[in-house]
Order: sequence, then C-alpha cells, then structure tokens
Amino acid sequence: MLEIRFHGHSSVQLTSEGHSIMIDPFISGNPLAKTKLEDIHVQYILLTHGHQDHILDAVELAKANDATIVATHELATYLGWQGVKTISMNLGGSVTLPFGKVKMTQAFHSSGVVLDDQQQIVYMGMPGGFVFELGGKTIYHAGDTGLFGDMKLIGDSHDIDLAFLPIGDVFTMGPEDAVKAAEWIEADYVVPIHYDTFPPIKQDGDAFVATLAEKDIRGKALKPGEILRLP
Repeated sequence: MLEIRFHGHSSVQLTSEGHSIMIDPFISGNPLAKTKLEDIHVQYILLTHGHQDHILDAVELAKANDATIVATHELATYLGWQGVKTISMNLGGSVTLPFGKVKMTQAFHSSGVVLDDQQQIVYMGMPGGFVFELGGKTIYHAGDTGLFGDMKLIGDSHDIDLAFLPIGDVFTMGPEDAVKAAEWIEADYVVPIHYDTFPPIKQDGDAFVATLAEKDIRGKALKPGEILRLP
C-alpha cells in the first residue's frame, strides 16, 4: 500500500512499508497548508530545485527528523552548510536509497535563492524532477517545469504508476500542456500540483482531472491535507 499525503503546492509526502519521504516541503509559508511542520515525520527529503516555495522548510524538517536531503550538487552543498545531511546528484543520475532507486530527470525552469536584503540571487544548480521507486510503485514528480518533448522519453523508459504534474501556468506549464504531458508519460494515475497557492497560479484542479478522464487517464485533485491510498 502506498499512502500519498498532499500538503499543498508541490509538497507531497509518500509513505510505504515504514519508509516516508517528502518532496519539496513548503508548509510554513503556504497559506493553504493544513498540516503543522512538527507533525511530519520522514527519513528523506527530495528537492526538485532551489526556489523558496520548494525548499523553505527543508532544513528545519531535516533537523527535526534527522532526515537526509537529496538535491542537485549546488543546492545540496548550500543546505549542507546549514548543518543537515545531504546527498548530491544531478540530472540523469541515480542513487539507490533504502526504499528504492531515485533518478533525477530534467525540468525546464529556473533555480535560485533570492536574498532580498542583499539584492542577490544565489544560483542553485539546474532544476529537475524525480523518478523513483517506493512501495512497489514507480513515481514521477515533474518538479516545476514547462512541457518538453523528452517527457515522451521518460514515459518510454519507465512504467510510471503515479505522476505529479504542475498545472498552475505562469511559472510552469498550465492545464493544457499538463494534459499533453500526462499523455506522453502514460502514467496510470495523475495528481496535479503547483496551483491555487497564490492568485497568479489559480486553477481548477477538478476540471483538469475531468479532461484527463476524457482521455482515459485516471487522476485526482487532492486538497491540502488530503490522503490518497493506492494498493
């Protein structure tokens, strides 16, 4: 059994057989979040890129759980300097962790930490996504990305059971492109992410799922705090 707990935005917690991982923890700064950070217990934290709405709570969560952060080399190094355990990797590479294999895929976006007080932006390496194994499932978290042709290659190379795709538009692909992405990766089940958190990325998740259904693709728009279980 794979348990998926959606914490809002792109923050997804997946648990199976005693393993629990978090992707892109953004809880304390998310006005829609329903879960308190101290109530989240994980062993690994996967980060797709270095924007604050994806890494804001990574260090605090890692320290509270003695968890290990997995990210691109630049981002892992930056966070490691803050006293947490990290594993560095990069696009196309893979690592084997206690719960299964994790591969980092490409994404078309940007990545950096904005230091407003200093009026500086610190480069955090290339953005990415993850294909990984957990609970007998193959899962794809696309991260923040626009539509790109090699999503077809991701679908051809992996038998994806569950995919998390951004639909917010403006900063990532919107619903129309996300439907095309879902077709290309041929996932058995799709959950939309990275929408509704802020006014510029307001979208209708249920309408997106309805469009998927028209193409015989299963999916569900989860509310923050909602749990989905897949056998």
